[in-house]
Amino acid sequence: MARSEEQNRAARERARENIIDAAVTLFAERGVSGASIAEITRAAGVAQGLVNYHFGGKEQLVSAVIDRWFDTVLGFAQVEGTPDECLIAVIDGALLATGFAIPLQRAVLAMQQQPDTHRLFAESEKRHEVAVAAAEDAVRGIFRARGAADPGLEEVMLRSTLEGVFVKYAVFGGTYPLEDARRWIRRLYGLPAPTAPLPLPFPPHAGEPRPRASGAVRD
Repeated sequence: MARSEEQNRAARERARENIIDAAVTLFAERGVSGASIAEITRAAGVAQGLVNYHFGGKEQLVSAVIDRWFDTVLGFAQVEGTPDECLIAVIDGALLATGFAIPLQRAVLAMQQQPDTHRLFAESEKRHEVAVAAAEDAVRGIFRARGAADPGLEEVMLRSTLEGVFVKYAVFGGTYPLEDARRWIRRLYGLPAPTAPLPLPFPPHAGEPRPRASGAVRD
């Protein structure tokens, strides 16, 4: 029996998402230049021509991966509650994404640094300019409500701290003390200590922290 238009639309959307997922994984493992379209589509289980159909080419696929990263991180500031509750939600949301979305984070980190993809990151940032500014303003509003003398600088430094944690986690993997960093950041802002660990797919680091790059090496 022939598929309905709705079924065809859903199949096209699944194929598109599978391509992005495969691209994220391979870009994180090999970098953009080290992952070919043939390898990406093979990993996605789709025909190679679907990259052109859905995206137009490899450069546009890279842009789609960066867009997904922006869609992921821009939700951190969309929280409600007291200023302290909101700040806790922003911190925990960023660290939770660090633990769960490591391939996407690692792939985009490399794109931010490489000259041939930095332009694509800047273009995606421009497309998300309104949402980026709104997220920044939301966090600055939290700091303003907490009585900060310079909410703009506080937002920049919080973002820098959280991004620094991600960079180290991308390098050291499960040997990086993510829960310890979470408690440290909360203390930095005078927030209560967590009562339970983040729901991550690995146990919290135990003992004296000694991050090692081998912790992020895949077998």
